[in-house]
Amino acid sequence: MYYILKGHNFIDDIVSILMLFYPNDKYTQSEDIQDGITLLSGLEGSTAYARLYIDGELKAEHSETAEGSDRREIKRVLGLCAALAVNKVRNIPLAWGILTGVRPAKLVSEAWSEGLGTDEIRRVFTQKYLVSPEKLELMIRVAEQEKRIVENGIGKISVYIGIPFCPTRCLYCSFTSYPLERYQNRVDEYIDALIKEMESVSAYLSKNEIESLYIGGGTPTSLTEKQLERLLCAIEKYIGIPAEFTVEAGRPDTVTLEKLRILKEHNVSRISINPQTLNDDTLRLIGRAHTTAQFFEAFELARKAGHDHINTDIILGLPKERENEVTRTMQGLEELSPESITVHTLAVKRASRLKETLESYDMADYALMERLLNIAGEYTEKMGMLPYYMYRQKNMAGNFENVGWCREGCQCIYNVAIMEEKQSIIALGAGGSTKIVYSDTNRIERIFNVKSVDDYISRIDEMKERKKVLKDLL
Repeated sequence: MYYILKGHNFIDDIVSILMLFYPNDKYTQSEDIQDGITLLSGLEGSTAYARLYIDGELKAEHSETAEGSDRREIKRVLGLCAALAVNKVRNIPLAWGILTGVRPAKLVSEAWSEGLGTDEIRRVFTQKYLVSPEKLELMIRVAEQEKRIVENGIGKISVYIGIPFCPTRCLYCSFTSYPLERYQNRVDEYIDALIKEMESVSAYLSKNEIESLYIGGGTPTSLTEKQLERLLCAIEKYIGIPAEFTVEAGRPDTVTLEKLRILKEHNVSRISINPQTLNDDTLRLIGRAHTTAQFFEAFELARKAGHDHINTDIILGLPKERENEVTRTMQGLEELSPESITVHTLAVKRASRLKETLESYDMADYALMERLLNIAGEYTEKMGMLPYYMYRQKNMAGNFENVGWCREGCQCIYNVAIMEEKQSIIALGAGGSTKIVYSDTNRIERIFNVKSVDDYISRIDEMKERKKVLKDLL
């Protein structure tokens, strides 16, 4: 797969369009038309054009004149031309039109802040970006929920703590995650380093109101009970416990009643127990190393320990899963009645084992993914849930989306903070990405921690030094 740019250099935008039609391919910039598929994207003055060649022969083209000269409009018409030219050959439904960004609901929020009414937003996104009416209504519903949460969080901050250890690595995973079998002797050293980083930012945190705290991973509950207790005590000492405190207990095989009691004793208000699917054959295939029965047992233990806000994550489009498997999963979740469900569309991530072995699996196409999403949507609506946050990723099956559904009053503030980017988030631990939001200028500065557990432990003083900029904000 090749692409040629003439008169512009918007590489990421053109590649993102190609990924809609040719996912998981290799995209190479070229100066000349090549054998195979070549997309020529050009800009002459305010007119954009795109031509698709297959083995050197012109197969389709499209041109469009921009309505202005600003960067956003130029990028829009370039993307539009590329998408319409390619789709004359591919003929793939595009529910999201030419939108390729991570945060579609944020686009609605930004349009509101610029003074556009909802009817005008509908016109712009359907006519200019080709978004389907169904996805546009989802954008608006989510944006309405996010708006209310964002307004309540103005001037506050959130904190993220990463625990990058898991019992096994899942087929689709690309997160910073290390198998306990190899790293169990370094977990205590990691917690030592994490506590040092907590202490180094405690002065900054004490001067701000923390709205939400989120411990993710990896799998935080892969820590032993003693390690978990030590971590939570350090959090109480150096950070404090806000009203919303989420801990991912994502792998049912790491959950014990004692761990759940420890979480409750330390005022954890929300936990996430994630089956991904309630089909044992699929669980074995994706390397989850737990059964459906273990998930049900972990969920019931959480209720027994007093947890009254439990989220569950599922993934649609897993290998070999069709309508029957997804229906079985949704029926099982309906029986348990969690407070929220995050419905993910499978994304083939570059660093995952799935990417390396993709040819071994029959992946879900657009039509199947649409049916699976409809099944999940019908069940969440029947359970009285509403969509409150949403994001998209590259190489998602069918180019769809991830949606967080919840019962009224059970929205996760941290999830919305991540999506809307109106609140600073201090991230601690290996792979942490701190975002400092300057609301007066809409500017975001990032502070990155190293991803490797070994590097994080050995270079913790450097991680502390990187965050010294926070002291200037006191």
